[in-house]
Amino acid sequence: MSILGTRVVRTEDPLFLTLGATYTDDLVDHRLTGAVHVTFVRSQVAHGRLLSVDVSAAREAPGVVAAYTAADVDLEPIPAGLPMVPEAMRRQWLATDTVRFVGDIVAVVLTEERYQGEDAAEQVVVDVDVLPAVVGTAQAARDEVLLFPEAGTNVMASFGAPAPSDFFDGCEVVVTQRLVNQRVAPVPLETRATAAAWGEDGRVTIWCTNQGAQQAKTQIAGWLGLDESLVHLVTPDVGGGFGAKIGADPEYAFVAWLARKVGRPTRWTENRSENMLGMLHGRGQDQVVTIGGRRDGTVEAYSLVVDQDAGAYPRVGVILPTLTMLMAPAVYGFPKIHAQARVLATNATSIGAYRGAGRPEATAAVERAIDLFAAEIGMDPAEVRRKNLLEPFDTPHTTPTGAVYDSGDYVVALDRVLEAAGYPELRAEQAARRERGDARQLGIGLAVYVEVTGADTGLGAAESAELEVHPDGTATVLTGTSPHGQGHATTWAMLASDQLGIPVEKITVVHGDTDRIPRGGGTMGSRSLQQGGAAVHQAAVELIDLAKQRAAEVLEVDPADLEVDLASAGLQVRGTPGSGVTFAQLAGSEPLVVQTRFTAGGATFPFGAHVVVVEVDVESGKAEVVRIIAVDDAGTIVNPLLAEGQRHGGIAQGVAQALLEEVLYDSDGNPQTSTLADYPFVSATELPSFELVDMATPTPMNPLGAKGIGEAGTIGATPAVQNAVVDAVAHLGVRHVDMPCTPMRVWRAVQEAQQGGSSS
Repeated sequence: MSILGTRVVRTEDPLFLTLGATYTDDLVDHRLTGAVHVTFVRSQVAHGRLLSVDVSAAREAPGVVAAYTAADVDLEPIPAGLPMVPEAMRRQWLATDTVRFVGDIVAVVLTEERYQGEDAAEQVVVDVDVLPAVVGTAQAARDEVLLFPEAGTNVMASFGAPAPSDFFDGCEVVVTQRLVNQRVAPVPLETRATAAAWGEDGRVTIWCTNQGAQQAKTQIAGWLGLDESLVHLVTPDVGGGFGAKIGADPEYAFVAWLARKVGRPTRWTENRSENMLGMLHGRGQDQVVTIGGRRDGTVEAYSLVVDQDAGAYPRVGVILPTLTMLMAPAVYGFPKIHAQARVLATNATSIGAYRGAGRPEATAAVERAIDLFAAEIGMDPAEVRRKNLLEPFDTPHTTPTGAVYDSGDYVVALDRVLEAAGYPELRAEQAARRERGDARQLGIGLAVYVEVTGADTGLGAAESAELEVHPDGTATVLTGTSPHGQGHATTWAMLASDQLGIPVEKITVVHGDTDRIPRGGGTMGSRSLQQGGAAVHQAAVELIDLAKQRAAEVLEVDPADLEVDLASAGLQVRGTPGSGVTFAQLAGSEPLVVQTRFTAGGATFPFGAHVVVVEVDVESGKAEVVRIIAVDDAGTIVNPLLAEGQRHGGIAQGVAQALLEEVLYDSDGNPQTSTLADYPFVSATELPSFELVDMATPTPMNPLGAKGIGEAGTIGATPAVQNAVVDAVAHLGVRHVDMPCTPMRVWRAVQEAQQGGSSS
């Protein structure tokens, strides 16, 4: 019986629960002996001319080793890194003439002890001539105040063209709505951290928390103007990433530059407030959806226009709208699709990839549009969805925006989740509460989604793996993926064990050291299992082939006559038990090791359907989630326990965005949510037990049949919760409530609807 598909408990957890993980801030390494601590001095003004930065007093403060301003930096400015972005918008390592967000770095202080850095930083005198702040995409689009005057615009990039003037001609019903997919903070438990030490050989070793050591190494080497052979990057245990730790942050490279500058190792770990200001944020889209069709529920045309808030400097957020546009058709067979986007600079923290990275924004838009259309024609939203879903397919389907879906059965996903939820009974209860005029009204929200995972990240849709069996019967897997909570050590061991018969507990998985693992794609875009896991599987198959060649010589048989004996973790002559040799014995004579690189056949497209039930107190506006029923089809599941954990986490984050989370700035660009006292995120208190419905549609894109699961729950949950909240008060005339659907927003929507027509 195969170990695959069984609920193997995480092998990582005993260490985490006893001795604890070793995060970057925990590192004890002889190369870091005598390390100085880095404190960045950050702008407290969102936008202004930087007149002067005086570090003279800071240099005299207790424990200060050095203090630097932009005048001391000999590095080239950080390149925009994206061909569509004007080079005028690139960022300086330390601000020179302009600060562009609260958190922009203006100086740096190095001290013997960490606490001394905070004291010394307060001695840095920064003189800024305040300029008007650009807050939000609407203000940025007016180009009245330019973040980069030499660029002549706040537009970083544009994608697509306006819809034809006749795009909705012939539609009986056309509905338009402005939507806000608000800016959120990733809030990993481990904040950003790095350490650096230069060796006598001219190489630098950098330890940092990230989601892919090889990609981070390439970025840092480029920024520092070094050959990649001179950079050794190590990723210790990582306490969460959610996309914000993809690659490297400029601070990591700068800490390495500082180590060379002062001739001593350096360390930096940010506190929570610095993390909320400086780490990449997520989402940040203003959208306009327009949907048209017939009164029988048939949608004939759909348009999505996006304004993406990129923040002050270009990061990966610039290209996220292209994923939103790609996935605009979603699970539907709309005859006409239009998608367009522009990316705008604002005086705020830069936007990066956050769990789903562009795909949740597409689903949130179309699923709200479907509900708005259903309400306009007076049709049940489930029926509108069913009427427009694509038919089941097991050969590639190409959408109008160019996405090539691998396999899908969206109708069955919707039917299963509705049946599990008891949808007719829920609608009956809702009707009864409305008839009675209850203070707590029932809302039922739906979302059907498809997303893209395992897409080419620029490094190719490939991943590396090395597998070695040792003479003592243990094995080691080297992987190019980078776990930060996903359970790779367990899953990769399961994949090797399934082929070799070596027990999971005897297999060690190693990641995140570019000297040992020079090639790797990292962990992002839900790619790990379908590419990294497939690479481990492939390595095990190739190791068996190598072992057969060696065993054939030992046993004096044809390699074709040998088969794997899982019970002994070795090979035996086919049909002759006890006639073979173990992998460990073969490793005793010479190393039994293979290196491989797996290339996927293409991206995969997980899909699913969610039903969320909320109760909304119409007198206070407070929404409480009482049920979440979810189908998340990620193809073949290797470990249901870990897959369910990913679904749980994703759903929780989706609920959080719908109800709680929002990064806020005032009109002067001052952050209003810079601590966890100001920025709420979801806990178990706000969540019911999830009702997970199984469904598996394998993909032909990898030998495991697996699709990504890490982001699926987030993509389905967010619009389902928002739709449920709106549905709970729709009978009172409320048409739309923007996220997060806070009690105040819901209450105001109800009051406005009752006082003067529908609220939007």
